[in-house]
Amino acid sequence: MASTDKSANPETGKEVPPPKASYGDTPPPPPPPKAVDLFAVDVALRFLVFAASLTSVLVMVTSKQTVFRGPIPLKAKFDHSPALIYFVVALSVAGLYGILTTLASLSVIWKPIFSTKFLLHFAFWDVLILGLVASATGTAGGVAYIGYKGNEHLQWNKVCSIFDKYCKHLAGSLATSLFASVLLVLLVWLSTFSLHKKIPK
Repeated sequence: MASTDKSANPETGKEVPPPKASYGDTPPPPPPPKAVDLFAVDVALRFLVFAASLTSVLVMVTSKQTVFRGPIPLKAKFDHSPALIYFVVALSVAGLYGILTTLASLSVIWKPIFSTKFLLHFAFWDVLILGLVASATGTAGGVAYIGYKGNEHLQWNKVCSIFDKYCKHLAGSLATSLFASVLLVLLVWLSTFSLHKKIPK
């Protein structure tokens, strides 16, 4: 038998409508807002950090050129400069970090219970790797600028007019490392925003 919301009055036998809400009654609270889950974006950004770092390292280590001044060969390679060696090491660390944290972020999608803990670790480590990549990019950029412009006061000659292919590799590697730095800034913002949304209001 189908049930109704109306009840019968025992004295009259007539159905009594349910009581209407009075003016002072408060409406039921709205459902809680759905938690913001940005781990899919996090995974994509972290994979891009890995790809940009790997590309930057590969372009840098292949930046070698040999030119001849008469019978004398002149060679230019990244390992001739300590600043560029530091750049390769720093971007290699960033690439390794990118792929490891991509896998970690994927594991959070599969097991969301660990999301807050991972977000906190990501926020700390992303800042550290950002500082490493930014410092390496600035250091290598300073060397590349000297190679491109030279320095008349210190009698440092331009070399990019001679090693043009080498300098193009340096410029491409620096551009991708700068892109990796921007991605890491976005990751820091994303982790901080996600942690903020988890704080109960």
